[in-house]
This record gives sequence, structure tokens and C-alpha cells, in this order.
Amino acid sequence: MEIKPINKKLKLYGFNNLTKTLSFNLYDIGYALNHEQRQEYIKYIDEEYNADRLVKILNDVAKIIGANVLNIANQDYEPQGASVTMLVAENQIINDDPVKVVDNQSPGPSSEAIIGHLDKSHITVHTYPESHPDKGITTFRADIDVSTCGEISPLKALNYLITSFEPDIANIDYRVRGFTRDVRGKKYFIDHKINSIQDFMSIKTREIYQMIDVNVYQERIFHTKMILKSFSLDRYLFGAAKKELQKSERQKIKKRIKKEMLEIFYGKNMPTI
Repeated sequence: MEIKPINKKLKLYGFNNLTKTLSFNLYDIGYALNHEQRQEYIKYIDEEYNADRLVKILNDVAKIIGANVLNIANQDYEPQGASVTMLVAENQIINDDPVKVVDNQSPGPSSEAIIGHLDKSHITVHTYPESHPDKGITTFRADIDVSTCGEISPLKALNYLITSFEPDIANIDYRVRGFTRDVRGKKYFIDHKINSIQDFMSIKTREIYQMIDVNVYQERIFHTKMILKSFSLDRYLFGAAKKELQKSERQKIKKRIKKEMLEIFYGKNMPTI
């Protein structure tokens, strides 16, 4: 994916200190028939997205955007959750072997947190599995921030993060802050061309998701929210198969899942359908 510059011959006074931040709220929806299965779902998510898996994802993100890992600290918690800190430099480093240390600050028993610090920048991931108290709905949310300073761009990691989590719903924000100067002193508040976050998505992603943009171009703020177009009940059932359920039960579960997805997508509670 190419991040097109405004002017390829732009010469800066000093260094590029624009801050570019890409933020995700990624949601995965499931349905568990009983309390035991809901607990199994939470356990499954905690194992699927443990500290080691999330560290790998952040390492891949650092490579994709062209950053170098300096230091990694990670810790899994009981009964669930994890925390990771990653130090990263924009330029090449002499020692390529990250040094692991333990972070004793727990984010709480029901979440996982990962923070990767770049050279004047950072990467963070927090995960939140939860379930509805009596409707069988289970949700997994991952909040991700990739914030960079200088020439490296978090937009390069956009498609990798979407395919890594395969969300049912996603809210994505991209913002450019600050300014940099050319050799004549002229300010530049953005150093690349962008009309929409969708411009940087793969064709496959654009085909399978319905998307809505809310952009404030003059403030360099871009927002895209997306929801899967197709719906297959087998994708959402945990601990059961669609063929094992009566038709009336399948219809009831499908309505509950659709309602949950639409409420998250539109950000408001909706009447029962």
C-alpha cells in the first residue's frame, strides 16, 4: 500500500514531527446457549488473544510500519487478561534482540492490555470479552491505537490489523496532529494525500463490509465504521451448531445477534425486532 506524499521533493527544516494516529474499536459477536458456554467463550477468547499472541501482532505491526522494537515487557494475569509494553525506535538499532521485563501494573481481571512505545510514538491494544447477563450474547472488543511521529505511517498496518481480528463491526479513526516546516518556514499540517480511510483498505475488505464515513477534512480527522454485509448463524454460535437447534430457536437467536450488531454499529440501544 502506497502512502502518497503531497510533494515528493518537500525539504523540511529539522525533522518531520507530524503525529499520525490510527485507532480501532473492533467487535466480535457470539452466542452461547447457557451460562457454562458463556464462561467457556470468555476462556477461549482469553487464550486466543493472550499476551504472546498480541505481542506477535504488535511485532508485525512494527515491522509493517517500519519501526524497530527496542524492548518488550509482558504479563498474563489470573483469572484472565494480560499486559504488554513495547519500546520501539523509528531508526535502525544495533541490538535487535528485545529485552523482556515484567510489568507489574495490572489493567484489571477482565481485560488484556498491550502498550508499544515507539520513538516519540506508541502502539496500544486492550481487549474486553464480556457477555449479556441473560440473552446469550457474548462480545469481544479490541481497542487498538497506532500512533507515530515522523515519516512512518500507521495506515500501512490497517489491512493487517483488520485481517488479524476479522471483526464483525469496526470503528476506525485516523487523525493527523501538529505541523512540520519546510526550509522556508512554511507549515505543513499533513504530508500525504487522503480522502477516506477506505482508500487504504484492500478490495476484499471493501467487498465484505458495509461502510459509512464521517470525515472533517479541514481538521484532518477521518472516521469509518463498518459492519459485515452477510450473516451466517454458524459463524456466531459457540458450543453448538445451527443444525442442532429448532427453527424457532434459530430465528430468535438470529434476531438477538442482529440487534446486538446494529446497536454497536449505530452506537445506541434499539427496540426489539
